[in-house]
Order: sequence, then C-alpha cells, then structure tokens
Amino acid sequence: MEGASFGAGRAGGTVDPVDFLKQPQTILRVTTWIFSIVVFGSIVNECYVNRDSQDPELLCIFNENESACSYGIAIGIIAFFGCIFFFVLDLNFQQISSVKDRKRAVLLDLGFSGFLSFLWFVAFCFLANQWQRTTMSKGVSQGADAARAAITFSFFSIIIWVVLAVRALQRYRLGTDMSLFATEQFPSEPGSAGYPGYPGSGVESTDTYQSPPFTETLEPNPKGYQVPAY
Repeated sequence: MEGASFGAGRAGGTVDPVDFLKQPQTILRVTTWIFSIVVFGSIVNECYVNRDSQDPELLCIFNENESACSYGIAIGIIAFFGCIFFFVLDLNFQQISSVKDRKRAVLLDLGFSGFLSFLWFVAFCFLANQWQRTTMSKGVSQGADAARAAITFSFFSIIIWVVLAVRALQRYRLGTDMSLFATEQFPSEPGSAGYPGYPGSGVESTDTYQSPPFTETLEPNPKGYQVPAY
C-alpha cells in the first residue's frame, strides 16, 4: 500500500476501505483499468468493419492489418487483469508479514508496470501508424471514432503506467532503507550480550571480571611470594 515499508512491524494491520480507495495508488490503478476496457472494447466492438456494403467480410479498421487489432486487444486484456491482480495485492499488502515477500511484491509491481508502459508505447505507435495509412471509406468512417479512442487511451495508458512504475520504485527504495533497521534483521538471543568494555584508564576492573570456569581449585600465589632461585 501507499507509504508502506517492508518492516514486519506493520504487518497484519487493518485496512480502511474508504481510505484505501482515496489513495493515489488505487486511483491510478482504477483509471488505467478503465482505459484498458476502452481500448480493447473499442477495437472488438467497432474496429472490425466491412470494406464496402457488398463485401460481408469484416476487416481490421487499422489499414486492414489484423495484427494491429489483435495487438491492441491483447494489451488491453493483459492490462485489465494486471490491474485487478495488483489492486488485490495492494489491498492485502499489510497482511504480508515477511519482509522478503513484501520486497518481491513491490519488485513485481515495478517490473510489471515498466513492462506495460513499454507495451502501451508500442501499441500507441503501431495503431497510430496504421491509422495514418488507412484509406477512408464508408465502413472506416463508421468506426473512426472508436479507432481514435483506442489510440488516444493507449497514449494515456503509457503515462499512467509510467507513473505507477515510478511510485513502485519509490516504495522499493523507501522500504529497503527502513528494512535495514527491521528487528528481524537483528535477532537477539539470551546470553548473546557482549562483554563489558575496559575502563577508560586502561586498568582492568576487578569488579566486572569473572574468572573462567574450573579455576576454583587453583590456589593463587601468596601476595609478595617470589620463586626461589636454585
């Protein structure tokens, strides 16, 4: 979710549906979801036309290039289901307790958004190029508005998917910085505390010194005792 880090301490938090729907991340996903419907819906419903009234065969309105229509439909469907998937992922992001799983989720969002940005760019260039080469006819004129709508919303989709990719990159950087201080990265075990340091004067403190085990049987040398020389 927006502003969520990778730290495990926030996992399991409840999500307010109203606040979730108001978040920029959610608004962007819903918007690009609608755009994808417009693109593939326009092509499927109105971008297959007859060459003339005597020819019953339906041809792609984009210069009669079937690849152009097929590509636009395919990208629209991929974006449609991709938006649904990441919408659900955003909704359940707080329930992911593992820091590694959160990183994978954000990286998946980043990669998919960047990839869709590229695919929509190709779709816009492809459709616009084929539309410029299209010869106007009576059948083409009937579906011209749908063709222009598909091209226009392909361009808008590029912008939104780029914004989503940038926001995913920001979330990843923020989460990576905060996860450096996550408690699970530094497990504390009983008895793992370090030994106390020496006093600043450099003289060993007898108060904090503990003799190692199995030394009680050794008798210390009497104070001032000197080993006789033979």
